Amino acid sequence: MNKTMKCLYLLSFLLIILIAFCPAQNQTQPPQYRQEPAPVSIHQIKGNIYEVKGGSGANAGFFIGYKEVLVIDAKTTKESAQQMIAEIKKLTPNPIHYVLLTHSDGDHVGGLVGFPDVVTIISHQNTKKDMDEAFKDSVQRKYLPKKVFSERMDLKIGDKLIQLLHFGPAHTDGDVVVYFPEEKIAFIGDLIFFGRHPLIHRHKNGNSFGLVKTLKSILELDADTFVHGHGDIASKSDIKGLVKSIEEKQSKIKELIQEGHALEEIKRIFNVEDQPARPGRSPRPSFVEVIYLELTENK
Repeated sequence: MNKTMKCLYLLSFLLIILIAFCPAQNQTQPPQYRQEPAPVSIHQIKGNIYEVKGGSGANAGFFIGYKEVLVIDAKTTKESAQQMIAEIKKLTPNPIHYVLLTHSDGDHVGGLVGFPDVVTIISHQNTKKDMDEAFKDSVQRKYLPKKVFSERMDLKIGDKLIQLLHFGPAHTDGDVVVYFPEEKIAFIGDLIFFGRHPLIHRHKNGNSFGLVKTLKSILELDADTFVHGHGDIASKSDIKGLVKSIEEKQSKIKELIQEGHALEEIKRIFNVEDQPARPGRSPRPSFVEVIYLELTENK
């Protein structure tokens, strides 16, 4: 065997070893890493009113009064809530006396266990009902709302008036608008989304037509700044555009139903693809399906 042949055999042998011990890229997917949430950050909106972004869960907020702090929503986890509390302490030594809840979703209430259990938690009565069903262990149950209301509650923090308003079923049946009349600021939870369809929790008696009614009621407030759970601060024109798009979709679906189209046909017209159910949960109906169900039920 000449020298050239020996080299070829050696290279072939090394190639076989490499194939055997190095998995091919097209056979093995790269490992999937869970993306860590951005750090909790505080953003001043106006005066002593702040928005909280980052961490695990929806955007939150707080107001610093002369002697106490009022927090709006609580993030998802104990750790993120504690990070939020640490950031608040950098601005004021005043203790947190109140936590107001805009509704009962876990990304707004799960972090309550990170607060001192002496805080007064305030919500709509339907939000407390949902939380009573969801909060099972003894620690969670210490954080069930202590004060509830049905349509409106006025809260005074020093000389600051804060209005808690409920306009009916929308995202859930317990949505609360936290309104600061003097600053013209409203915290509105998950009543608006941009870049995606609105989210209606039918299992919590949410309703798309109720959402339109609620958004129109919000537009009647003397407010120009709207803080919500999953995006940047919105304006009245943003909300007006959202209302218009929802009403157009509702009107189109109603027209298609009257023409005799079935749900699956309507979903195809709107290019809706059913999303797979998350582990341990039922499939979530699309916004188009929600509207269809609302228009066809009880007929």
